[in-house]
Amino acid sequence: MAELVNPTAAGGSFGRTERHDAWWVEMIPVVALLGGFGLYATLRAIEGRFYEWGPYLSPFYSPLIDVHHHWWPLSPALLILGGPLGFRVTCYYYRKAYYRGFFLDPPACAVSEGRKTYRGETAFPFILQNVHRYFFYLALIFLAFLWRDAIRAFFFDGTLGVGVGTLVLLVDVILLSIYTLSCHSLRHLAGGKLDCFSCAAFGTPRHKAWQWLSGLNQRHMLFAWASLLSVGFTDLYVRLVFCGAIRDVRLF
Repeated sequence: MAELVNPTAAGGSFGRTERHDAWWVEMIPVVALLGGFGLYATLRAIEGRFYEWGPYLSPFYSPLIDVHHHWWPLSPALLILGGPLGFRVTCYYYRKAYYRGFFLDPPACAVSEGRKTYRGETAFPFILQNVHRYFFYLALIFLAFLWRDAIRAFFFDGTLGVGVGTLVLLVDVILLSIYTLSCHSLRHLAGGKLDCFSCAAFGTPRHKAWQWLSGLNQRHMLFAWASLLSVGFTDLYVRLVFCGAIRDVRLF
C-alpha cells in the first residue's frame, strides 16, 4: 500500500506527491494492454475482411451485416463498432484506467495533475460519458448475437460437436456476459437508485438482485480485462484457423 505523508499533496505542479512507492508502474500495463488492443481492433475493423470458419465467426464482425457490400462499401465491422466500443469507452472502470494511463488526469491517487481547476465530465466531449447507460442497453443486443454465435459453434454441417473453437467462443461470450452484468448501470437499475427497498414495488426481489449484482460489481475491473483479452484472443483464433495457420481440433 502507498505510504502517504500528506494525502492533500496532490495540488501543485505536475507529478507532485508525497507517495514513496513507484506509483507510475500501475500505468504501464494499462497503456500497453489498452493501447495494444485498440491498435489491433482498429486494424481488424478497417481491414474489411471478416473471418469465418465452419461454425465460427469472429466477434469483431458479429452480427455480420452487408458482407457483399450491396450498400456499404467499407468494412462490415464499422457498422457495429460503435456499440461495443461505446460501451467500453464510457465504462466507469475504463474511464478511470485511460484517464490515468493516457491523459494523466490524474496520474495516480494523491499525485498532482498540474492544474488548478477541475471540470470533471461537465464539458464537451467528456459530458458524453453520461450516455453509458444507453450503451448498456445496446450491449445487451450484441450479447444476444454473440450467444447465437456461440450456440452455432456447436454444430458442424448440421451435426452436434465440440471443437476447440467452440470452447473459445463459449468462454468469450460468458466473460462478456459477466462483464456486462457487473456494470454499474445494471446495479443502479436493480436498486441503486432506491432509498428504501421496503417502500418500493417488488422491494425484496430487487434488494436480492441488487446485492448479487453488487458482488459482481466489486470485481468489475477483473471482468473488464478478462473480457477484453478474450475478445481479442477469440478473433485471433478464428483468423488463424481461417488462414490455415493452426488447425481446429475436434474434441467430439
